[in-house]
This record gives sequence, C-alpha cells and structure tokens, in this order.
Amino acid sequence: MSEQTRYILNESDLPKFWYNINADSPIAPSPVLNPLTKEPVTPEFLSVLFPMELIRQEISTERYIQIPEEVREIYKLYRPTPLHRAIRLEKMLGTPAHIYYKNESVSPAGSHKPNTAIAQAFYNKAAGTKALTTETGAGQWGSSLAMACKMFDLDLEVYMVKVSYQQKPYRRVFMEAYDAQVFASPTDRTECGRRLLEQDPDSPGSLGIAISEAVEVAAASGGIKKYSLGSVLNHVLTHQSVIGEEALKQMDMAGEYPDVVIGCVGGGSNFAGLAYPFLRQNLLDGQRTRLLAVEPTATPSLTRGVYAYDYGDTAQMAPIMHMYTLGHTFVPAGIHAGGLRYHGMAASLSALYDAGLIEARAVKQRTTFEAALTFLHAEGILPAPESAHAIRVAIDEALDAKQKEEKRVILFNLSGHGHFDLSAYEKYLADELEDYEYPTEAVEEAIQHLPKVAVM
Repeated sequence: MSEQTRYILNESDLPKFWYNINADSPIAPSPVLNPLTKEPVTPEFLSVLFPMELIRQEISTERYIQIPEEVREIYKLYRPTPLHRAIRLEKMLGTPAHIYYKNESVSPAGSHKPNTAIAQAFYNKAAGTKALTTETGAGQWGSSLAMACKMFDLDLEVYMVKVSYQQKPYRRVFMEAYDAQVFASPTDRTECGRRLLEQDPDSPGSLGIAISEAVEVAAASGGIKKYSLGSVLNHVLTHQSVIGEEALKQMDMAGEYPDVVIGCVGGGSNFAGLAYPFLRQNLLDGQRTRLLAVEPTATPSLTRGVYAYDYGDTAQMAPIMHMYTLGHTFVPAGIHAGGLRYHGMAASLSALYDAGLIEARAVKQRTTFEAALTFLHAEGILPAPESAHAIRVAIDEALDAKQKEEKRVILFNLSGHGHFDLSAYEKYLADELEDYEYPTEAVEEAIQHLPKVAVM
C-alpha cells in the first residue's frame, strides 16, 4: 500500500481566528517608539499610516482575533492550503526522517503574503482609505497587495527595491496587471529618494529605503493614502497564523507531530505564521518542538546582528522597534535572496530568539540553490529562493537524522514558488552566483548609527 503524501482540509476547516503570540509570550513586548520624540508611540501617530483596527491588533494581547467573513471568503480562493509529505525527497536522501511541507505557493500571488494583504486591504477599505502605498523586495508582497487592493477597489503605489525590479521584471508586470503603479526604489518621486540618489546614483536600493519612500508618500497624503507593510509588525505576523493553525490539524491527520519546524526569515512573517501556533503548544501544552528560523549569510540579522532599538527604515521616518538589526543604513549585496533583505527582524520574533525559545541559522547562497534543485527534482516544485533557505535546513536536518539513525519529523514552510525567479536559477545553472557573507566590519559600522534611546 502506498503512503499518503497529501493532507487536505475542507473549507469548513478554514480557521475562524488568527492567533496572537502576545497573549502567551513569556517576554513582554518592548514599547514601539516615535522616531521624532523617541517616546512610546501613540495611536494618533500611528493613525497617519494605519487604520485604527490594525493599530488595535498591533498592541493587542488577546489570544485570538476573529477573522472577518469578508476576509475568509477571499481566503477560500486558495485556503486551506495543502500539507505534503515529501516521500520522494526522503527516499532521495535515504533518511529515516519524515519531511512535511506546508504549500503556501498555491495562492493566486504564489506565496503566503495574501494572508495579510487581504486582511489589510479589508480593514483599510472599511476605514475609508482610498489608496495604499507599500514597498516590496522580491515582489511577492507587492503582488499580493496588488491583488488584494484590486479586490477591495483601492489604488496602490509600490516602491520596489531597484535590484529586484531589475532582476524580476515579470513581478512588476504581475503587479501592473492588477493596476498597481510600480517604481524602482530609490526614486526621484520622494525627498528621501532624491537625497539617496544624490549620494549614490547607482544605489541598488534596500527594503529600508523602499519603506522610507512608501511611508513618506502616505504621510504626506493628508489621510487619503495609508501605508501597508508585508512583514515585521505584530498584526502582520498574527494574520499569517492561519498557516500554523491549519498545519496543526494536518499533522494530526498524518498521525505525527513535528520535532522541528523550519521557515526562512527576512522580516519574520512566514516563519512566524507557521511556527507561532506550534510555539503556543510548547508554552501551554508542554510540547518540545524546535523552531528554526533560516536566513541568508548575506543578511544575517539574527545570527550576526545586534539586539537593540533601531529605525524601521533608512530615512528614520518609521517607528523605532526593539529588534535584531544590522543597522537601518544597511544596504545588502545584490544577491538572489529575494525578499530576505531587510535590515531587522520582527520585534516579537527577536524577543523570542533572545530568550532562547527560537533557534536561528544562516546559510549560503549556492548551497541554498543546490537544495532548491534537489527539492525540484524530488517533488516537482520550483521553490522561491526565499523558501529554498528553509529547504536547505530541512535537508540538513534530514541528513543529520540519517547520520544519527533516528526518526525525526520535520515540517517546513514552502512560502512561495519560484516561477518569477528563473533569472536567479539561470545564473546558478551557469555557475554565475557567488556566496557572500556580510562582513563583520560593515555590521560594526552600521550599528554606530543606531538611535540613542533610554532603556525601556
């Protein structure tokens, strides 16, 4: 008898609530600070950028937040997403480990990002917002928000990191197909962008720069436009918890429970979306699942950064958060780590990592693409370069289990497909990609520019 490889939930199993880690985390959230006064932010300050319901979710300590029916109805276009057991990959590796992956690539935008894009567009529309601004790195977030804005009849401006804009032209076309305006950041459309271009006309851009431009445009709109962020903030990570809530039910269907849960991290949303519901089980039910966040060696905020207060953007306009950071002046190398280029990490994830409740590992670019092709050859899915970081470590865990001759249940998040990333794969296959490790001296220089704030 063949072994089951797919675990499919019904529409009736679609979660009715998002899970908020703030309810159960043993570490109290650090205050978010106003970038001008360096005092705790007020709802009035945040309301320039966000609708009040998202501000409420940002600071909420409720364990569960009800998902509006309008959001659940759109979720049903692709949710619940399937859980797969990667039996062909297990056999290829010759491992006794059981490898499972949650396939978020089946969404219309090809990644996990619509889970929060749909929610944010809904709350903005309900609050009377006419248009949104945002940044995007690899383009997955911009694509998802473009789709969501079209569904709720909102205009959208996307500031796309210039190196990604150049590497991934079809992501731009995808966003424009939803009537979004897409600009290569830094641009000459904002004061921040013009200033940066004067300093470096050939700047490759960064997520910090793109955030600055999107925030500036929203803040100067007189309330017509709001800003939307695809990772880092608590309400974003909360919306992503539908991934882990579904995965818990599906692992129960499989009759197993993960020893280790793995996800790639840039700002932290897809990892937290899968891992936080399992962390809840660790904290409340005595489970002992390891939670492993994987980042590129080129952007090693958890493994090489400092845990400190820092600005959320390059121009020092966004709120100051307590997080693992490489410094807000960080400009990453033009590698194909896609969306994993942000200088900092989500505040809740940073606190949990600092407390030892989450592990982190950094992996190199070439071995990451090697793992991606191994997964493609075994499972038939071309993963996004971001997701391939999780695949790399899932394979490493499976090989470690093989060496130790132990069964190990591994669950990772396939956060997106790589159909728009073929230029990266082309370079890898042509042996044109190089490994890159962010230099220690660059980290040391960048942290000299951290804001001076009183210890909270």
